[in-house]
Amino acid sequence: MTLNEFEKIIDRKGTSSVKWDMTKTVFGKDDVLPMWVADMDFLPPSEVSEALTNRLDHGIFGYTFVGDGPAGAITEWMKKRHGWNIHRSWLQYSPGVVPAIAAIIQALTEPGDKVLVQSPVYTPFFTMTEENDRVIENAPLVYENGRYSISFDTFEESLKKGVKLFLLCNPHNPSGRVWKREELTKMAELCRKYNVIIVSDEIHSDLVYEPHTHTPIASIDESFADMTITCIAPSKTFNLAGLQASAMITPNKEFREKIADVHKKQGFFTLNTFGITGMEAAYRHGETWLGNILDYLSENVKITKSFLEEYLPDLHLVDPEGTYLLWIDCTELGLSDEDLKERLLEKGKLGLEPGPKYGDGGEGFVRMNIACPREVLMDGLERLRKALGS
Repeated sequence: MTLNEFEKIIDRKGTSSVKWDMTKTVFGKDDVLPMWVADMDFLPPSEVSEALTNRLDHGIFGYTFVGDGPAGAITEWMKKRHGWNIHRSWLQYSPGVVPAIAAIIQALTEPGDKVLVQSPVYTPFFTMTEENDRVIENAPLVYENGRYSISFDTFEESLKKGVKLFLLCNPHNPSGRVWKREELTKMAELCRKYNVIIVSDEIHSDLVYEPHTHTPIASIDESFADMTITCIAPSKTFNLAGLQASAMITPNKEFREKIADVHKKQGFFTLNTFGITGMEAAYRHGETWLGNILDYLSENVKITKSFLEEYLPDLHLVDPEGTYLLWIDCTELGLSDEDLKERLLEKGKLGLEPGPKYGDGGEGFVRMNIACPREVLMDGLERLRKALGS
């Protein structure tokens, strides 16, 4: 797709879209513009659609296994995009990163074990830990001068409390931070010191803006790789969440065997046919499309930042280094989170993600998805202005 093709507005209503068909369920009203959940309003790479169409035309959809095709595509992608040489034997599959995280927690920890997170952070880090009867240990990120960083003193103090597993979000959702190699190295060294397993959610790893670069934490050192499970998926990169296909990269054989045992107990043994087909096509043929979408999203970020500076100076955008999710600091407005939500919904007719959903440190923030045609973006920004302008 060319940049102009991303301008096309596609009506997604009536397609069982969580984003567009569940506004009343999520927000209590139908007349809101949904800019919350993390999927794009863009068509995926044409090569993916063609591969799915060809598979559909074949017409028979019996039991399907994940063969060498997807594994080859993933290993080549990881080497080319992220400079990481992985073995095909390290790959295991899951319907999504969230089910993968749940399976890993079940496989590698016991009820009552502590799991470390860094709030504010992706909500399922909390829910998957607590739903599996594990205990959250939080080492909150430091927010200072509009930027997030890690307090390594706090991080180490948390590890000392008997943490068994660390859930890392890289690139970070919701702040958009892309952790630097030295930050990742320091975290991994501390986890190694305290014998803590790392689960690195790298689902946004391909959506990084120049000059920033993504570093898989497991790629830095063999000892880090041996204690890390890396979760990836084509869902965010290529807008394929509905195909429900993800992969875990697990160099440690013992970890792989324990995860496989959990999958057996769950009755899970393969992905659906179209998830397999779409995943391979995306990783094999999606690079040009990805370059174009990053250019388009980068411009959407610039437009949003300029709009806020001109019309909503009390709102402050945390400059994203990656992802298409913008984390907006509304604390200078002096509104409670309930008041903030009410003004967005009632005055602006705008559906955003409330900051408290992401844990401690999320108060007074909102998350906004700008992976949409520019006309929709401007509509959303005007609604934001109507809701929160002076």
